[in-house]
Amino acid sequence: MTRAVRGAIQLAENSVAAIEKAGAKLVTEILLANGIAENHIVSIVFSMTEDLTAANPATGLRRTGFASTPLFCTQEARIDGALPRVIRALVTFDSLERRPAVSVYLDGAEALRPDLGNSLSSRGGGA
Repeated sequence: MTRAVRGAIQLAENSVAAIEKAGAKLVTEILLANGIAENHIVSIVFSMTEDLTAANPATGLRRTGFASTPLFCTQEARIDGALPRVIRALVTFDSLERRPAVSVYLDGAEALRPDLGNSLSSRGGGA
């Protein structure tokens, strides 16, 4: 069965290092929280708020592997009052498990989904 899980991370700054590190951190945490192996990933889509312009988060993820995983990045829609400096990820994967996916919101991005009490966060979650 093909499934998907998402998450987001807020960055402190718009820099190549921050964007590449955050993209890799976000995907790593999503995979750990959901027990997803790299070879079960169908694709990963990143989006970034328009204030993040220094790099593509997929580049940082490629530095950790993911050579055969399709990665795509797009700009997030501009919404008045939106949380700044945010990278979102949607991981599509194959799994036989039917347990609910665990969304991952890190480093301030928890504010995007306060309704997800079971999501992993950098303030209190764990794999």
